Amino acid sequence: MDKRPPLEVVSGMPIVGHFAKNWENVQHFQAGEGDLLIDTYPKSGTTWISQIVDLILHHGDPKKSHLGAIFERVPFLEFAVPDMPTGTKLLNARKAPRLIKSHLPVHLLPNTFWEKNCKVIYVARNPKDVLVSYFYFYNMAIVHPDPGTSEEFLQKFMEGKVSYGSWADHVKGWWKMRQQRDILYLFYEDMLKDPKREIRKVMKFLGKDLSDDIVEKIHQCTTFKAMKEDHLANYSTIPTSVMDHTISPFMRKGTSGDWKNHLTVAQNEIFDDYYKREMSDTDLTFCF
Repeated sequence: MDKRPPLEVVSGMPIVGHFAKNWENVQHFQAGEGDLLIDTYPKSGTTWISQIVDLILHHGDPKKSHLGAIFERVPFLEFAVPDMPTGTKLLNARKAPRLIKSHLPVHLLPNTFWEKNCKVIYVARNPKDVLVSYFYFYNMAIVHPDPGTSEEFLQKFMEGKVSYGSWADHVKGWWKMRQQRDILYLFYEDMLKDPKREIRKVMKFLGKDLSDDIVEKIHQCTTFKAMKEDHLANYSTIPTSVMDHTISPFMRKGTSGDWKNHLTVAQNEIFDDYYKREMSDTDLTFCF
């Protein structure tokens, strides 16, 4: 078996080779009443927001929430690798309402989510930090092709030739859709800056009214340090054939601005040009 299969293109989008084999089941997935979708471009705080939502739904009780690894509690719709159940299989075995994770761009989300009026929480992160985090992730999540050098990966990222395609199209597509659908659009940087305020936003969106003590508890359980040390949140229980933590931990830094330690002055200028060009047609802005 090719450990690092090349990306394949499905419906015009590059995706992990293994995932492509299950694409038909993703497209025909049936959402149910009350399903809640968590969607992000990769490396934008998906696991963090998943943990927050799961704790809110269990009223801040980690014992009730921690009944399995995060990837079991919030199945990943497109996930498919050898020797593990696919995301669609895990989800189809459960009754709605379910928590569902996805990285799909808005135009490829199965229509059934809109037909069932599912709520969606979307988290966006500034692209420089996404780029750096994705590079490290590509290295350790060995179901991805070899990322090459950081310079090569930068080019691939700007050209949308990484898994899930263009970052800019992804964040802009969901930003536009939020005006038509029940979507809570959050920013990773806001979650870092004022986590409790953002937790309250999520609670309100989910129609939950929890006490300040519970909000504090959820906050403490979802700090980067707490999650990095939690084997049910840090992906350390996933097979090494999927992720090799000896290359880089799944939870690396969880900060904002780490790109300054990685991008050269020249790379940063190239990226700024890319950002200006891609974001010239939207009022969506990011904090770097």
